[in-house]
Amino acid sequence: MQKSMVKMLSIADLITLVNVLFGFFSMIMLFLGEIRFSFSFILLALLADGLDGIVARRTKKGELGEYFEAMADMTSLGIAPALFVYVTYRGDASCCIYYHSYLIITLVLFLLLCVIRLASFHVMKDEKFFVGLPASASTIIIISLAFIGIPFLYLLPVVIVVSVAMICDIKFPKPGLLIDSVASVLIIFSAILGKSYDGAAPIALLFTLLIYVLAGPVYLWKTKKNL
Repeated sequence: MQKSMVKMLSIADLITLVNVLFGFFSMIMLFLGEIRFSFSFILLALLADGLDGIVARRTKKGELGEYFEAMADMTSLGIAPALFVYVTYRGDASCCIYYHSYLIITLVLFLLLCVIRLASFHVMKDEKFFVGLPASASTIIIISLAFIGIPFLYLLPVVIVVSVAMICDIKFPKPGLLIDSVASVLIIFSAILGKSYDGAAPIALLFTLLIYVLAGPVYLWKTKKNL
């Protein structure tokens, strides 16, 4: 007897649906001109993305899990961040057709490489490291820089670099419980406080992530070398 689609869902899959909703709400906020709330919803989607993995490891896995997560992440880690950057900078880019084209081409590159990253994640996953920069890290970097107001022509090269980093062969360590906890706290504070206190929370989140991005591959290389 064939199962219904609903019965194939697990508890973790329900959290993944929350991830999708937060990504969708982020895009709605952009259309309403609420950049601040759009930023917060993307961060909440990232929390849901992390939580569904934790729940999946501790409960019965659903039959749709891996496919479900990749599709959900495309909304919150691909489309929503790309739209966030576009809406944030379209005013700066509107002065010149070349700037506008540069913005669109850069975001198309990010979106396409994000699709490749998310589609191949479960095929190439390893228990000890990520192959390529995680899409969640790329998302936090570009939306945080956009949110705190880095100049337009400085942001786009960063977007290109993190886009390529998502599909490269560089290995990044999987954070432990302590690092995940610190990151979650910073994400929550960033979502709640926004630019309050001179944007201290998003800046701290971005700084912490940049340390991981730059030091993580070096740590793995030295660990492997010493084994």
